[in-house]
Formats: sequence, structure tokens, C-alpha cells
Amino acid sequence: MNRQLIWSLALLGGAALIAYLLIALRPAPEEDVRVVEAPLVEAVALEMASGEIPVLASGTVQPREEVTVGVQVSGRLTYVNPAFREGGVVAAGATLLRIDESEYRNNVRSAQADVAAQDVAVLQAEEEVTIARDELARFAAREQAAQSAVAGSQILPPEGVREGASDDQPAAQTSTAGAGSGVLATREPQLRSAQAARERAAANLADAELSLSRTRIVAPFRGLVREESAAPGSLVQPGQALGSIVSTASYEVRISLTPDEAALIPALLNGGGRTPATVYYEYGGQTYAWSAYVDRANAILDSTTRNVEVFLRVPSPLGGGRLVDASGDGVSDRAPPLLLGAFVNAEITGASTASYAAVPALAVRPGNEIWLVREGKLRIQKVRVIQRSDELAYITMPGLAEGGLLVTSSLTAPIDGMEVRVQRAAVE
Repeated sequence: MNRQLIWSLALLGGAALIAYLLIALRPAPEEDVRVVEAPLVEAVALEMASGEIPVLASGTVQPREEVTVGVQVSGRLTYVNPAFREGGVVAAGATLLRIDESEYRNNVRSAQADVAAQDVAVLQAEEEVTIARDELARFAAREQAAQSAVAGSQILPPEGVREGASDDQPAAQTSTAGAGSGVLATREPQLRSAQAARERAAANLADAELSLSRTRIVAPFRGLVREESAAPGSLVQPGQALGSIVSTASYEVRISLTPDEAALIPALLNGGGRTPATVYYEYGGQTYAWSAYVDRANAILDSTTRNVEVFLRVPSPLGGGRLVDASGDGVSDRAPPLLLGAFVNAEITGASTASYAAVPALAVRPGNEIWLVREGKLRIQKVRVIQRSDELAYITMPGLAEGGLLVTSSLTAPIDGMEVRVQRAAVE
């Protein structure tokens, strides 16, 4: 065996010996105890409250009173109020439009002349009636005197003959003819005809004056001009619409509530009192509030949403707003007018409830469940959601007074009774 082979085997043997010694003399590994930590959750305090629950909704501002400005007589426009422009505000009783009144003034004067002429005709007829009555009275007196003279100079026939003569037909005809001619002789039918003609002339005068008054169109109330289409010199016809005005005394906000939400408002569908409400509108990055109240509710469900349509009245929409600060209170600052067509949020004072809790809306899990932490363990509770918005949910449940911490974060596999850890920094 050559020397090179011997050195190779010795080297391999030494390496194997070293490897064996390293394995045999190595220290035993330390065993670590595996600690399973409870999941960490974020939670806030569950606080019980009582009293009135606000009903939250949203809707659109719309007019409560709106009139179409039109004309009832024809003619040419001679005046248009400068404020009668889209977006302008007109005062109550302000003249909006004037129509050329020359023709209508002439009609009034003509009707006045007819009335004066008929007054004269009536006076003349009354005098004729007086004269005719006097003449008839004198004629009747002369005739009676003549009959008395003739009766005294004649021999009266026997009683039976006088009675037969009184029933004679020609005598009855003469009496009837006398009565018919007496009515015309008094001139009373002519007087009634003259009086009727005067009444007709007076009615024509009233019509002429009414038409003259209609040449001036006035604003029925202080209002905001929504639209207009009038210019001086243009010809108008009866019934032609020239614009529309919205009353600024109050606006309406139409909101849609589910039947459960509507049930929170006392006597909503029974014509109850004015339930207070507040309307919020964001303008220029700030929130403004207007006081309002429930005006009425539609007793017919909306055919599309099956919701109850409720109308809030907002008094003084142009100047009754106030700026709302971070705390939710109103502060003294000039507010913009409440804009028609604006999308606003509304808060209506609801019914009073013995106990409830206002929690973040995201804390209410599917199936109307919440996760509570009590004594370090997770409790899954079924709740009844009274009212819900994008941010808050008003809930009630048995054992609400027990309190606890409401879990606001998510868990992969929540199990009732499992141990959890609470992130203290998130607890309020």
C-alpha cells in the first residue's frame, strides 16, 4: 500500500472522528413553551341612555307655496318690475307687471256714462209713475162722484133685478178690462224696465272696472322669482303665464321614512301636534341648521319605496339659519339662505324610550348583533335596532344596563365566550 493512500485513509478517519465528537458533545436544545395569546380588539364603552330618540332622515328642499304669474286681460306690457327676474325677490303687494290701460279706462268711462243715462231714465220713470197715480186718483174720484149723482136721480129696480144685473157677464168683462188697463196706466212696468236697464249698466261698469284693475299684476306675497318670461312692449293674452313666484315665508323638506322610523314619531299619522325638527345643510364646508317642525304626513305609502312621505315646514328659510360648531350647538353667525332644491339632513324628535344606546353603526354586525367584552370574554348579543344612520345606530337589548365594552374592530372567527384583549388606547 503506497504512502499516499495511507494518508488519505487517515485523513478521512480523523474527519469522521471529529464529526462524531461534535455530535456527541453538543448541548441539548432548550425547549420553549408555546403561549397562545388572545386576539386583540378595539372597543369603546357601551353607555346606556334614555329619553327621546332622534329620527334621522334626508330630503330635498321644495316650495310650500308657489303661484304662476299670468294675465287675465289682453294688451301690451308697459312696465315690468326690475326685481321680477329669475332669482330676484319681490315684496308682497309689489307691482310686477302693467298692461296698457287706455282702452280699459275708456270702457270704464263709457260704462259710467251708461249708468248716468239709466239713472236719468229711472228718475223720469219714477216721476211718470207719480203723475200717473195722481191722475188715476183724480179720475177715480170724478167717476165716483158722477156715479153717486146718477144713482140719486134714478129709481132703483127691485132687489131681485139688482142682483141679476150684478151677475151679468158684460159687467164682469168691463171690470176685468179696467183692472188690466189700470196696471199699465200706473207706469210701474215702465219703471221696473228702467231699473233693470240701470242694473245692467251698473254690472257693465263693474266689469269694466274689474278689467281695468286686472291691467296691474301684483305679488300676492313676498317671494322668490323662480322663472319669468316678460318684457316691456310684448303683447299678452288672457291665461298666458309669464313666470312663477315661490313664497319665502316658509319652505318644505320632503323626507321618506320607513314604517319603523315613522312609528318613532308620536301621532305622526293621526294629525298630532307640531313635532320639533332641525334641518342641516352644508354650505362652503360649514354646517348650518334651521328650526323646523313636522307639518303633515302622507297616509298613502310611496308605491316605489313603500315608505311614508313626511313634510317638514321650515319657517324663515332665508334668514333663520345658524352656524353649527363642532359641539353641535348653534353659534351666532350670519347664515346663507336655505337654497331651494338643496339636499339636506333632518333630525326629528322621536318618541321617548326608557333605555337605549347610541353606538357606531359599524359596530352592529350582520343579523343585528353586537360584540361585547365583559370580564375579558367576548359576548355576542342580539339587539333591536331602533334607528340607524350612516354613522350611528340606536339599539336596545336585554341586559343593556350591565354595560361592557363594545367591540368596533373585526375578528376572523368570533366565538361567544372566547378570551380577548382590549386595546386600551381605543377605549373611551
